[in-house]
Formats: sequence, C-alpha cells, structure tokens
Amino acid sequence: MSTQSTAGFDDPGTTDHPSRSDGFVRGASELIGGPLGDHAVALDRPAGRDGRFWTAARIVLALVCLTLALHWVQKSPCQDGAWQNNSQYTRMCYTDVLALYYAEGLNEGKVPYVDHPVEYPVLTGYFMGALGLPVHALGADDPGINQGQWFYNLNALVLSALAVATVAVILNLRRRRPWDAALFALSPALLLTATVNWDLLAVGLAAFGLLAWARTGSSRTLRIRLPGRWLPRRWRERAGRFSFGLSIGMLLAALAGVLLGLGGAAKLWPLFILGPILALAVRAGRVWTAILSVLTAAVTVVAVNLPVAIPYRNNWGRFFELNTTRPIDWGTLWYIGRYLDGRINPSSPGDLGPFEWLNAHIPTLNWVSYLLFGLACLGVAALALFAPRRPRLGQLAFLVVAAFLIFSKVWSQQFVLWLLPLAVLARPRWGAFLAWQLAEVGYFVAFYGELLGTATSRPVFPEGVFVLAATFRLVTVVVLCGFVIRDILRPERDAVRDTYADDPDGGVLDGAEDAAWLRRLRHRPTPHPTEPLPA
Repeated sequence: MSTQSTAGFDDPGTTDHPSRSDGFVRGASELIGGPLGDHAVALDRPAGRDGRFWTAARIVLALVCLTLALHWVQKSPCQDGAWQNNSQYTRMCYTDVLALYYAEGLNEGKVPYVDHPVEYPVLTGYFMGALGLPVHALGADDPGINQGQWFYNLNALVLSALAVATVAVILNLRRRRPWDAALFALSPALLLTATVNWDLLAVGLAAFGLLAWARTGSSRTLRIRLPGRWLPRRWRERAGRFSFGLSIGMLLAALAGVLLGLGGAAKLWPLFILGPILALAVRAGRVWTAILSVLTAAVTVVAVNLPVAIPYRNNWGRFFELNTTRPIDWGTLWYIGRYLDGRINPSSPGDLGPFEWLNAHIPTLNWVSYLLFGLACLGVAALALFAPRRPRLGQLAFLVVAAFLIFSKVWSQQFVLWLLPLAVLARPRWGAFLAWQLAEVGYFVAFYGELLGTATSRPVFPEGVFVLAATFRLVTVVVLCGFVIRDILRPERDAVRDTYADDPDGGVLDGAEDAAWLRRLRHRPTPHPTEPLPA
C-alpha cells in the first residue's frame, strides 16, 4: 500500500503554484505583476468553499474546452469537403477524418474490414464504422445533408470529449499540482492536430489505463458471499458461511491492462507503457501485479482483433502490410538523413548514400529501426532498475514512447498527441515544454508548405526549410528526453517529487521499497581504495 498521505490534497499550503516553483513561469509572471498572491491561491480550494466557483481544476477544464473550440474553428474551412484549389493545404485544415470517410467507403455504407481493408488497428476501424455507418444511413434517408461534414463533426465531438477526459485524468493524478494539466489544455499542438486523425481515442484510453494503475495501491478487499436463497435447504447454511475476497488493487491492475490493451488496439503505442510498469514492478518486488496487467492487456488485444482477423484476414492485415512495406516518411530521423546524404558526402551518379540505401531496402530499414528502439528500451529498463531512486512511471513511459517516435520511419504530424499527456506527467516544466511546442508549430506550417508544393509541383520554400523544421522538432524531443533522464538520475530536481513523496502514478509501487535482491546488491561493502574493484 502507498505510504503517501492523502491529507491536504485540497490544502493550498501543499498545492504547487508554477509562478513560484517554475523558473520560466516565475519570470514570465513579472510581466503581469509577479507570482500569485494569496487571493489567487484561493483558486486551489474546493468549489463551494468561500463561495468560489472557479477552482484551478475548473479553469483548466474550461481552457481545454476553449482550445478544442478554437481547433474546430481552425478546421472549419475544410468541413464541407469541397476542397478546391488545394484549400485544405493553403488553409492548413486537412483532416484524415473527413478524407477517409470517402476513401474507406463509409459514404457507401461499407463496413470496415468486412467490405474494405483499413490501414489502422481494429479498434480505430470499429470506431470509424460506429460513427460513419449511422451517418451514411441518415444520409440515405435525407440526401440533402452533407454526410462528410456530419461525420467529421460527430468525430470531433467524441474526440474532444476524450481530450477533456484526458485533462480530467491528469487533474486526478495531480491533485496537488492542478496547473500541470494546463500544459495539455493550452498545448498549441492540441489546437492544431486534435482531429487530424483518431489518435485521441488511444490517448484517452491510455490515460484511463494510467489512472487505473495509479489506484492499484488500494488495500481494500471486495467480499463476495455465495447467495443461498436459490440452493436446496440443506446447502443454504453452508453456502451462507462461504465467501471470498477480491483485492481491489488487483482488480484495478486488470482494468489497467484492459484499458491499455484497448488503447493498443486503437494505436499501438499504449502497449509500450506496459514495459515501464513491468520494469518498475521488478525493482519494487511487485511483479505479479504488473504481470496481471500485461496478461489482461494481451487478452484484450487478442479478443478485439480475433472477430476480424479470422474471417477477414487480408483486410485485417492491411495495417501490418502497410507498415512493413512503407518507405521513409516525411519529417523522420531517416528523412533528415536522406536529405543530408547528398549534402555532406555527395556520391557518384548511381551510388546511394546510407539513408537512401536504407530507403531502397525497406526490410533492412525496418530491422534497423526495431533494433534502435529495442536498445533504447533496454536503456530505459536499466534506468528503471539502477537509477539512484526508482523512477516515476510517467518518466519512463514518456521515454519509451519518445524513443519509438525518434527511431520510427513514420512520424505523422498528429503523433505529437501521443507524447502530450506523458510529457505533462514526466516533466511539468513550462520552458522546455513550450520550446517543444514551438517546434511542433513550426513543423506543422512547414509540413503544409511541403504538401502544397507537392500538390502543385511548385515548391513553396526550399526543401531545407522543411528539413530544418523537422530537425528542430526532433532535437526538442531529444532535449526533453535528456531533461527527464537528468531528473531520474538526480531526483532532487524532479518537480513532481517537490510536491509528492514518491510517485503519484505508481499505484502499488508508490512508496514501496526496492526488492530485497536490489537492496543486497546496493548494500555490498565498498572496497578499500587500495583494493581492486570487484569484476
């Protein structure tokens, strides 16, 4: 059970205020009179106390609603689907949600996977069909409606609800640090990419999975008594004495696995969070709880996939086929390398630079990408086991997902949404976060310039500008990873541990001591300076 006290969650004396604790925010606050005073601090009190409605949590929830409303406005020029003269690129309002309503045959009533192969994991396909087929049926009864626009707006409503729910989860995980959630709520990347694709479905499921895991520290037991009223009379007395208990913590661990499995069935990356959970559980000696989450996640993924994978194998396999055969995509580390191939070391005609060669040999590119990601995961596992203090789950989850994006051959513009909640949980510092968001905005603009140039065969700007924007994005993510690693190696610099005793996301791991084997390893006698170090 967690050793962390829950007392004072709503006490302003224990609540973090970025204008006092964050150097960047403290400096910026001087423009409006300096750090928060006592009157503003009262915002952190519960609603109803002192007659105040606008608590910190409610302000943050209102801010994310405002961001999502502005996103809807930004995408509004494309909602009617009448994309002429490349307006979807010149106005930077393109969205897969609307384009794929027609490309995937939903406008014709085709059932995903049954009638048409889908390039996404199955839960995303189910989601598309669950919203798209009713819209098609409505359009069949009323030909006057714009089906694409209805489909987009329905998706925008559901995805926005998931974004608000994600903020609510962050607020729940950070009750002493409610303003951390404002990083997500005010994110420029959220404003620009929220409904470019269906990534917020996986984000919401992963957030709820993390919340379920964070509650696994509960020591309560659910008692279940066998009902006897329907049994024969001679068995009733014996049945009334029979009961058994289920650990609430273990039930929540299973729920966390189910939710992360559902997230992985929508987009693959939520499954990566199970690795840090398992590594941290090994260090804390709580392996069985983590294994339960891993097993339920695996069962969930299989259960969601089987109804499609067995009868419609070819259509189901489109996602795997596309990702296996796909060449180097725009904006990735490999794309930057291809650009540099001909600039740093020009080759003779017909010769290929190393990155261009990889692009011509996709299977090798795949294995190199997998190998680099695997090595990064081993590094994260080493941090989990041998850092001076057990890292927080949010820190390791961010590092694993970031490593996947850094070494992946595909890094679409909306993939930034994967990192947003994890960055908030890993390192809620405004300075580096805003630098990263500035890089994402720059990449967003450069990406649409590249799209427009490709569509018109007239470059909007030199290719080097797009590569520079992609490099800036890559570098800022790497820098964020560096800051997170530094906080792990020097936990006294961890902003979250300034407020919490250990790991508010850790659940059964929160406040747990290291496993006995690791304590024995760390408590070996230090050799005398004149003695040789142990091998």
